Amino acid sequence: MIIESKTIKKVCEIAKCCYDFGWDERNGGNISVLVDESEIQASLAGAPPICRINTGVDNSNLEGKLLLVTGTGKYFRNIPNEPKESLGIIRFCKNGFADIVWGFENGGKPTSELPTHILAHKSRLAVDDNHKVVIHSHPTNVIAMTLTHPLDSKSFTLSLWRMITESLIVFPDGVSVLDWMLCGNVEIGIKSAELLKECRSVIWAHHGIFCTGSNLDETFGLIETIEKSAELYMKTLGHRITEGISDDRLRELATAFGVTPKKDLL
Repeated sequence: MIIESKTIKKVCEIAKCCYDFGWDERNGGNISVLVDESEIQASLAGAPPICRINTGVDNSNLEGKLLLVTGTGKYFRNIPNEPKESLGIIRFCKNGFADIVWGFENGGKPTSELPTHILAHKSRLAVDDNHKVVIHSHPTNVIAMTLTHPLDSKSFTLSLWRMITESLIVFPDGVSVLDWMLCGNVEIGIKSAELLKECRSVIWAHHGIFCTGSNLDETFGLIETIEKSAELYMKTLGHRITEGISDDRLRELATAFGVTPKKDLL
């Protein structure tokens, strides 16, 4: 049964963590995962599509792939107990269409951020064959930092790296920062996808974060680390007597852990 699949169970677990951490209030945030056909193929065999939808974006290079995605208007706190209503699986067709093949019971539909998720998946797959996951969340301190820090990707990344040793190790590719834009449309998806060509994380000013990765644990852990760094930044704002980890020590850290910091940041 699809409901018993490893990916469904992990999405339910991650959704609960996001809600418990206060990152996904009400129906805020969304998750999508490219699902291996082998994991659910037997459960879908012979079952007709529930309906066809227009994704609103070019989904070329994704045709035939399956995407597990959260539903529009669905509360993260309800996902573990109502997965068949809160989640759905779509199979990409040609010309921007997709078939809903499982879930979204009682008339549900994919998240309004589906265009951004699709474009994000396409962007990351172009640079990382192992890519599978996109998580959009509203981490409190990350959002607060966009109100107290210049919205410049380079300086924002350096401020996060300087706060805690793990930051450079976990996201040596840095973060990109996008000034406020109206969400839920193709334009913000295009902008975000362009930034995701160079890093796995895009911060939407005064809104939240889009993080990507090869699996759910890695992607969730990326958000955790960025949020922890942002929390330290906010808690020490106006009280610091050091700048944090210096450039020379960041270089030492990168060498010790075998990571390559994003070009031109140090």
